[in-house]
Amino acid sequence: MKKQTEEKKELRHGYTTGTNSTAATKAALLSLILQEQIVKVTVTLPIGDTVPFTMDKLLLGPKSVSAEIIKDAGDDPDATHLARIISTVSWNDAPGIELDGGTGVGRVTKPGLPVPVGEAAINPVPRRMILRAAQEILDEYGIGRGIKIVISVPDGEEIAKKTLNSRLGIIGGISILGTRGTVVPFSTAAFRASIAQAINVAKENGCTEVVACTGGRSEDFAIEFHPHIQEDAFIEMGDFIGFTMKQCKARKMKKVTLVGMMGKFSKVAQGVMMVHSKSAPVDFNFLADLVEQAGLSPELVEEARQANTASQVGDMVMAAGNTKFFTLLLQRIAKNCYEEVGGGLEVEVIVISMKKEILGRETYCGEESD
Repeated sequence: MKKQTEEKKELRHGYTTGTNSTAATKAALLSLILQEQIVKVTVTLPIGDTVPFTMDKLLLGPKSVSAEIIKDAGDDPDATHLARIISTVSWNDAPGIELDGGTGVGRVTKPGLPVPVGEAAINPVPRRMILRAAQEILDEYGIGRGIKIVISVPDGEEIAKKTLNSRLGIIGGISILGTRGTVVPFSTAAFRASIAQAINVAKENGCTEVVACTGGRSEDFAIEFHPHIQEDAFIEMGDFIGFTMKQCKARKMKKVTLVGMMGKFSKVAQGVMMVHSKSAPVDFNFLADLVEQAGLSPELVEEARQANTASQVGDMVMAAGNTKFFTLLLQRIAKNCYEEVGGGLEVEVIVISMKKEILGRETYCGEESD
């Protein structure tokens, strides 16, 4: 049996791609100026902490230096954990500091992101961190020459396949990210930020309707089911139904279509807007009451009450040939989502089975749609 202290051990924080890029840039620039291998540097994070970093490799030349660091995301299982991040700093004929992305750092191809179209996907905070750190070193050593900084992630294009970058119009690699400088284990902030960005990209690319899906299977269905809707409109919202609705309302979307399965959406019918398995359990008494309202037998009502999963309830209702249950369920889902944001947009809900069969489809845009 584990000791209690071990069970309560705090999860270890890591450092963002932006922080690692800054550390590599400092090491490369110092090595270039001093013409010796500087492999240990410190970085001051946006939250004020100063943290030491050690380079994994450093290639020293008279005109250019490349410093490589291995990103440590701590105990957070993010896609860029253990990614190699390289900063190459070279003397530049032009004055000032030029910052760009190299291999494995994506390029922005769609409006709606915090980085202009055509530029490397180095977000504003890490961009400021890198430029400020470089300028401080140049000032400290009285250097008036221009420099060019290129951030590369050798495996970035492959890593990006595990992210939403291609959907956001970031092509060819990952983004260099970070607002605090640290990676908080199992933080939901990054996922929420990706949802907000995706909705913003949809808006900037002319979408007035968003199709928000709880996962990959429901998104695959939604894309097949809505061939007329442009790709930018499809958003993966995960468990963040309420957050997604609020972002859509803030960006003045006219319609939101929510696509998902019984497990998560039965919670939305209960009024739960963050549907992670740990945030709220499925209320089987609630589902059993709907089974009863749908006119099914007392035996099926009791089966629903004793079920193990919401999908199991859906399956037994389907087997009984009853559609009213799904109508009642989806009406509640659509109305709860509409009321979550105070109205002002049309809400459509589509619930599918594991086999991608439509269990129900309902729309709500106020009392007149009842």
